[in-house]
Amino acid sequence: MQSVVLGIETSCDETAVAVYHAERGLLAHRLHSQIALHAGYGGVVPELASRDHIRKLLPLVDATLTASGIRPGQLSAVAYTAGPGLIGALLVGATMAVGLATAWNIPALPIHHMEAHLLATLLEDDPPAFPFVALLVSGGHTMLVDVQGFGRYEVLGQTLDDAAGEAFDKTAKLLGLPYPGGPELAALAEFGDGARFAFPRPMLRHPGVDFSFSGLKTAVMLRVREAEAAGRLDDAMRADLADGFQQAVVDTLVGKAVRAVKQQGRQRLIIAGGVGANRLLRERLRTAMTEIGGTVHYPRAEFCTDNGAMIAFTGWLHLQAAAARGTLAPPGGTVHARARWNLQEA
Repeated sequence: MQSVVLGIETSCDETAVAVYHAERGLLAHRLHSQIALHAGYGGVVPELASRDHIRKLLPLVDATLTASGIRPGQLSAVAYTAGPGLIGALLVGATMAVGLATAWNIPALPIHHMEAHLLATLLEDDPPAFPFVALLVSGGHTMLVDVQGFGRYEVLGQTLDDAAGEAFDKTAKLLGLPYPGGPELAALAEFGDGARFAFPRPMLRHPGVDFSFSGLKTAVMLRVREAEAAGRLDDAMRADLADGFQQAVVDTLVGKAVRAVKQQGRQRLIIAGGVGANRLLRERLRTAMTEIGGTVHYPRAEFCTDNGAMIAFTGWLHLQAAAARGTLAPPGGTVHARARWNLQEA
C-alpha cells in the first residue's frame, strides 16, 4: 500500500514531527527540545510543557512538511501519540492531529508511545525480524516485552516503582548535577571507580523479570548524606558514586534482559527508550547476547529518545494493517489522550 503518514509526538517535553513514505521511507523529521525551559526547575513542569507544545507544534509541522517535499493533499493519515504521558502535553498533540486530519479529510491515528519505541529499531537499514524481546528503558518506563509480531505484545516484567531513567535523573540531582541528569551522570561515571561502593542489584536474584530501582536510589542517597556530613563529598567521590550507581543499574538491566530472552526462547533483543542510548548498557548487552548466541539491536541515538519518526512509522504500520483488514478509519476522528495505557491494549 502506497501511503504517506505525518507523525506528531508531544507526550512529555519534546515537540517532534516526521513524515514517513511507504516506498521512500523517512522523508523528514524535526524536533524541538524543552530542556532549556525546564532546566531551572530541575525537572519537567507539565503546564510549561503543554504551553510550549502549543507554541511550537504548528510551525514544526509546516517546517517538516516543507523539508519532506510533501503537500497536505498527499498525506494518507496523521498519526499522533495518544499516551501514555503527561495528559496536557498529549492533548496538545492529539487535538492538533485530529484538527489537521479533519481539515485534510484523512484519518487521525492514535499511537501508543511505548509501541512506537519498541518498533523504532525497524527504521534502521538492517532491522531485526520478529519475534524478539524488547527492553524499553526511559524516564517514565522500564519494561521487558515479548514481541511476537506487529500488534502482538506480551509484557513480561516492568518496574514496581521508579523507572531506570527516573532513577538516573534523581540520583544525578543528589550528586548536584545539572538537568537533564541521566546523561550528565553517565559522563561523570567515566571518571569514577564504582568498585568503591557495594550498591545492591535490585531484584536480580529474585525470580521473574520485574524491576525495582527505589532501593538503589536510597542507597546512593545514604552514601551522599554520610559523605556530606563528614565533609568528604568531593568531585572524585561524586564520580565514584555515579559509576557505582550506573554499574548497578546496568547489571540489573542486563541480567533481567538476558533472563527474559532465555525464558522466551528468543535469539534477538532490542533496546529502546532514552536510557537505551547509554554506552555502557549497549556494550554489556552486546557482550551478554553474544555469549548466548544472540544479537542485540537498537535505534540510532536520536531515535532512542522521544521523536516523531517512530510515531509516523508506527502510524504507517497501523494504516497498512487496517487496509488489509478493510477497516480504514474515517477522516478526522475522536481525540484520544490517556496518561496511562497498558501496552497490551495497544
